[in-house]
Amino acid sequence: MSGESAVTLFLCGDVMPGRGVDQILPRPGDPALWEEYVADARAYVALAEAVNGPVPRPADPSWQWGEALPLLDAAAPHVRVVNLETSVTRRGAPWPDKAVHYRMSPENLPSLAAARPDVCVLANNHVLDFGREGLLDTLDALHAAGLRTAGAGRDAAEARRPAAVPVPGAAGGRRVLVFACGMPSSGVPEEWAAAPGRAGVDVVPAATGEAAREVVRRVREVRRPGDLVVVSVHWGSNWGYGVPDGHRRFAHALVDGGVDVVHGHSSHHPRPLEVYRGRLVLYGCGDLVDDYEGIGGYEEFRGELRLLYLAALDADTGALLGLRMAPLRARRLRLEHASAAERDWLRGTLDRVSRGFGVRVEAEGPERGGMLRAVLPGPATGGPHD
Repeated sequence: MSGESAVTLFLCGDVMPGRGVDQILPRPGDPALWEEYVADARAYVALAEAVNGPVPRPADPSWQWGEALPLLDAAAPHVRVVNLETSVTRRGAPWPDKAVHYRMSPENLPSLAAARPDVCVLANNHVLDFGREGLLDTLDALHAAGLRTAGAGRDAAEARRPAAVPVPGAAGGRRVLVFACGMPSSGVPEEWAAAPGRAGVDVVPAATGEAAREVVRRVREVRRPGDLVVVSVHWGSNWGYGVPDGHRRFAHALVDGGVDVVHGHSSHHPRPLEVYRGRLVLYGCGDLVDDYEGIGGYEEFRGELRLLYLAALDADTGALLGLRMAPLRARRLRLEHASAAERDWLRGTLDRVSRGFGVRVEAEGPERGGMLRAVLPGPATGGPHD
């Protein structure tokens, strides 16, 4: 997966350092919540402690990343992309008629920066939890910290503009372009859509062929020779392994139009993997950072188990050269190495649900760090870059 001809991406699902996670960090915001059963964000810390033991307060800004940081340092991906599923603000009113609202204190942004993300995807169902005022604060805070964003903006043009990341050490100005959009199927309100003169999210109302063609049109407007393209999509329900036919057609249409990676998220656990015409499609990456420990329900999906996705792409064609995944588990609001039994469960589950998409999943040996590996199908015949 390494070499001069490969560009490696770190991809993950939802990163939510708000609510309870924000409360353990050095500069927590107001803990008040507007949920039906919980009125104080510190209650989520207490739930985690009741299950897994004490959490330090204040915790080091890098606490929640835990073992993910040395894994990322060892992998040394060229580009790191996360879905930041919280607002970053101390202001704004909670969005009405919404059950859950996430925010983190802008002063706690060093906790996000600890993972050195190159792109924070904002096209999701929590970035406007505290209204457009909260979104503007989020954009200002992230940009002031030197963090690129995609999928939300001060108007429609900014929300649709990709984050452009130069590939370190690449000749000729090679870039990775990250476009991002969110769909109502994941809970993104349609009224959050950005418009001329109105801040918001790049909302795609449904996973239709017409919508995919519109995204492809935007890609072709800004893509330069040598660029690799990721489209990050917040879509679908929280639980379950089924992939709607519309999502699969949407992803395939993006690849047919020249997209190299479809980076799907919203589900609380990993969903199937696919390699279509030699390109990677992740239908749901699962959660990575959050405060969900100790919340009952849906235990059969093992939501405490998390994955880091490391995809190596051919630098010239965008074709997938390899996909490795690092199994982790959330404990005490921190990412730890998964046990051997937990790795086996993740491998077996991902292998089972991905078989219908032509992908098998194997475990690498202890000498390779206990990583999981996608067994890629044979060479694709034809493709959008031929």
